[in-house]
Amino acid sequence: MAKDNKKMVDAIASMDEDFAQWYTDICLKAELVSYTSVKGCMVIRPYAYAIWENIQRILDGMFKDTGHENVCMPMFIPESLLQKEKDHVEGFAPEVAWVTMGGNEKLDEKLCVRPTSETLFCDHYANIVHSYRDLPKLYNQWVSVVRWEKTTRPFLRSREFLWQEGHTIHETAAEAVEETERMLNVYADFCRDALAMPVVKGMKTESDKFAGAVSTYAIEALMHDGKALQAGTSHYFGDGFAKAFNIQFTDRNNTLQYPHQTSWGVTTRLIGAVIMTHGDNNGLALPPAVAPVQVVIVPVQQHKEGVIDAAAKLRDILKAAGVRVKLDDSDNSPGWKFAEYEMKGVPVRIEIGPKDMESKQCVAVTRHNREKVFISTDCADEVFVNAVRERLTAVHDGLYRNALDNLERRTYKCTSTDEIIKALEENGDGFVKAMWCGEEECEDKVKELTGVGSRCIPFEQEQISDVCVCCGKPAKKMVYWGKAY
Repeated sequence: MAKDNKKMVDAIASMDEDFAQWYTDICLKAELVSYTSVKGCMVIRPYAYAIWENIQRILDGMFKDTGHENVCMPMFIPESLLQKEKDHVEGFAPEVAWVTMGGNEKLDEKLCVRPTSETLFCDHYANIVHSYRDLPKLYNQWVSVVRWEKTTRPFLRSREFLWQEGHTIHETAAEAVEETERMLNVYADFCRDALAMPVVKGMKTESDKFAGAVSTYAIEALMHDGKALQAGTSHYFGDGFAKAFNIQFTDRNNTLQYPHQTSWGVTTRLIGAVIMTHGDNNGLALPPAVAPVQVVIVPVQQHKEGVIDAAAKLRDILKAAGVRVKLDDSDNSPGWKFAEYEMKGVPVRIEIGPKDMESKQCVAVTRHNREKVFISTDCADEVFVNAVRERLTAVHDGLYRNALDNLERRTYKCTSTDEIIKALEENGDGFVKAMWCGEEECEDKVKELTGVGSRCIPFEQEQISDVCVCCGKPAKKMVYWGKAY
């Protein structure tokens, strides 16, 4: 290992010795975030924001392909509006930030800084939905929200964070349920195809569902350390919000009905998921689809005649083909550059120097496994671009295989709480598949005894046994359990 490389890597805690510190080190050393004078809030630095922009761009296209439109609701919610849905306000009350002054004057009614926007959308729907012809409304917004978290960590949990929240309203319950499931599948597909991250799809238990929802669906991912991360949720509201906000429409039989609603969202937490799923002791390892820089070109012995020109030519070919490419012709040493872009998680590094020019080739190194291959530069531009794209595909596929292997290797089937405790002690944290009777008392008891809580009731059910893992009564569902961020 080069001296420069070792110095940079030594600045990161070992992920196997102190995963929490490793995560924080990556966030800071890879220049993803900075802390601020506002406790619990972070500066999302340009490199991390570029990752978010790519996430946003891809997801926004997927939303529009499914017929959704973007809107933007206000940041502030009057207290009286928030109070209209009892379960909803009770669920969010501990996390709400309030505005009580406007300039130098006390407000007549205090305003909530949105923790989520269901009430605002309902207030709007009540004004614009009158007939079945007005339905469905398929909306989404990209905004920030505020939740007054007690314990914060970059990306995973902060008092202000960026997200998208979809809100839709439908003529029938069947249409709304179909929408809820469709958007969960959009999230799962995005995680697989863009983030190279496998997920488990399922329904939250009654005690863990979103405040005010009839049912909540979720995708659960497993991080490198064996802890679960809820990567996205999709909620079916039924007509509860519609009744609370008096949203009615005239149906096809000229009868007044209450519409059915959904909401769904993902946040900048996905950046944290990428870090903890794919990163290693040298830094980030970014999936090509969301990497700000997909290919970095490092000229070797760049003071030699023609080297910079050769590197610039490769850059221009890739840039013209739509590849996000950077040429680093700074005066830092090649070893320093190699370490820098490994830390940044750039998927593919291309090296070219005098010897490569003589052989009419360059070296391509893939970030996830540091495999080196030679790519001919004595070929048509299209052939060269395709060879580089193959390397990018290799990175995505390799990252996905590694993450899937981690998930499968750390998923344990257990038939008793003693088995759960033993599996976790012998193998480390991970997902536990175990049967459940459906009683909240048993759900709580499992967590008390083993330290793992319910993550979701997966759509793909298995019959691990016939009885509940806790009480021994007849089982109703198989549940994924785990410790979570």
